[in-house]
Amino acid sequence: MSKIVKFGEDVEGYTIPVLNEREIRAAAGMLFLFMFTAILTVIMKGDFTLLKYAIIVFLTDISIRVFINPKFAPTLILGRLVVRNQTPEYVGARQKKFAWKIGFALAITMFTLVVVVNSYSPVTGLICFVCLIFLFFESAFGICLGCKFYPLFFKDKVQYCPGEVCDVKSRHDIQKTSFSQLLVVLAFVGFIVLTVILFNDTFVQPPFDLFGLEETSEVVVP
Repeated sequence: MSKIVKFGEDVEGYTIPVLNEREIRAAAGMLFLFMFTAILTVIMKGDFTLLKYAIIVFLTDISIRVFINPKFAPTLILGRLVVRNQTPEYVGARQKKFAWKIGFALAITMFTLVVVVNSYSPVTGLICFVCLIFLFFESAFGICLGCKFYPLFFKDKVQYCPGEVCDVKSRHDIQKTSFSQLLVVLAFVGFIVLTVILFNDTFVQPPFDLFGLEETSEVVVP
């Protein structure tokens, strides 16, 4: 039973249970895509059906991670299959469990309000937004936002963080950002703003059917 109900895996060379960050990022990407599609459906069509299924999937998956064993969570299994040919990047399981507990709290709140009560409000909208931000940062940047709160509640030192951010004292030259690079980013933002100002009236016009396919389909055959 102890082999089934366990958080993290024992890997030679590591003093504490660890998880594979690569499969965690893959799983976060899958959940982000599902949740984003569901929320977009709500925004575009006002249909909450897909969102309710997404919440159930998210809640079930994260419950298995926290209360049983991450290795049996469906999305992490799929993530493991996707990145099976990549070298594992081991991270401490302790801070991940704390982060996923935050995710569980958000998921159970959404389940209660949206699925059980069948309601929507600014609260559910905010929680959806927070979940998307958490999943996006994990999948895109490998940054566990929930893990950032771990030191606020526990005194023990966080070990084996993604990208070794817990141990990095000084950046390598390739990690440093120069003033000229920051200017490029600012100039790019200015370029986007200028583009919107100059071309918004043109871009809002709907495109025309280049090949006339829509008009052809509307022709009624006698």
